[in-house]
Amino acid sequence: MSAHTDTLDVRIYYQDTDCGGVVYYGNFLRYFEQGRTHWLETLGLSVKSFMDDGILFAVVHAELFYRSPARYGETLTIATTLKEMRAASFTFAHEIREKASGRLVVEGSARLVAVDTQGKLVKLPRALRERLEKGSR
Repeated sequence: MSAHTDTLDVRIYYQDTDCGGVVYYGNFLRYFEQGRTHWLETLGLSVKSFMDDGILFAVVHAELFYRSPARYGETLTIATTLKEMRAASFTFAHEIREKASGRLVVEGSARLVAVDTQGKLVKLPRALRERLEKGSR
């Protein structure tokens, strides 16, 4: 769907790793989140402003495919692309590579839904849909 791919570099610190110096698997979901937030910010969208308006985003599905280990001290590049948009949800594709070598570390996706402050599903706000559509061209 989207032609707009945004990248974000993150450095791996000791706190991100297990006792062997390899990134703990759960942290890749956190990196995906950072990539999505950065992607939205490059379009001038603020997750905080939607929160202030009572619209929250909840991950309802996430997939990760581990391709190679990432280690303490490396820098990763997170590439994020909008893959699909529906009335109340959107899906991002993520690819994480080790920056220096370009080695593929993890690829996956996450689908988010819009909910109100009580957790009830709502349609994506019009302003968000319009910006996402612009970003997908």
